[in-house]
Amino acid sequence: MYRAFYDHILSRIDAEKAHRLGVLSFRYGAWVFRIARRAKVYPQRPAPVTVMGIDFPGRVGLGAGMDKNAEAVVGLSEAGFAFVEIGTVTAVGQPGNDKPRSWREKDVRGIRNRMGFNNEGADAVAERLREVRSSRRGRDVVLGVNLGKTKTTAPEDAASDYSYSATRLSPYADYLVVNVSSPNTPGLRDLQSTESLRPILAAVREAADAAVPERHVPLLVKIAPDLADEDVDAVADLARELRLDGITATNTTINHQRGPGGLSGPPVHARAKEVVARLRARLGDEAVIVGVGGIDSDADAQAMLDAGATLVQTYTGFVYNGPRWVAQLNAALN
Repeated sequence: MYRAFYDHILSRIDAEKAHRLGVLSFRYGAWVFRIARRAKVYPQRPAPVTVMGIDFPGRVGLGAGMDKNAEAVVGLSEAGFAFVEIGTVTAVGQPGNDKPRSWREKDVRGIRNRMGFNNEGADAVAERLREVRSSRRGRDVVLGVNLGKTKTTAPEDAASDYSYSATRLSPYADYLVVNVSSPNTPGLRDLQSTESLRPILAAVREAADAAVPERHVPLLVKIAPDLADEDVDAVADLARELRLDGITATNTTINHQRGPGGLSGPPVHARAKEVVARLRARLGDEAVIVGVGGIDSDADAQAMLDAGATLVQTYTGFVYNGPRWVAQLNAALN
């Protein structure tokens, strides 16, 4: 049913407008999934897996980029995601890049975007998350918060920019992700160098600890698939040095010839698996690695786990396959 809806309706709507329609659908449609699950016509939630001290109701979560402003957290969780990662959120709200900035690449079941971290900013998102967490269903969601740099912030001030967002959002997050790997904010990927990354991660860790002294908020860093192998190793070594809780691999790729922006979906899957496997070999069995990139089938998700991922995320695959697929995937992997 979803495939027909996507092929005949959603795919004919401008990609960014369809994205907005999807957010609103999950914002107001959580009750549909609850009723379907109670009626046993929708996949049931699998047994939880404990990662980073958190009980995840499955291994498949939503990657950042779908719910930038935490508008549909509960609905997305009810749809079948084991965890929902919102954002990317920046310290100051910003409109993002000029439109058009999102395109479907249907021949490869991909999405290309140059959104540019369009979001309402840490203060507004924190207020919305306060409301989400005030309800029982909102508190039950395993919630990740993806943090980015404000476009107008100079690179030398990046640590304080990320730190502000961490201070405001840590109280509502189950875990934080420092995003230095989007290709759509000028100079952002330069922050993946260990010299630039170290002070950012240290500042976010300090801010999260100060904002939430009663519990440990796990911290991960998200890296690009386009990093050279030696740079992947350097980030892994830095993660071990700073005792990060994990690494998310990977973001979109700019190694394509389809126009501006980063490409997600199946074209990035092979490299994402390579990066995950390299991180696993470098960090050992105990490290937490969240595998992202081109998961479009049960086999893709299993391959990412086999490569060394602890958890996996999907976004583009969710767009093409629909929410029931995510719920079925979580059940199958467990």
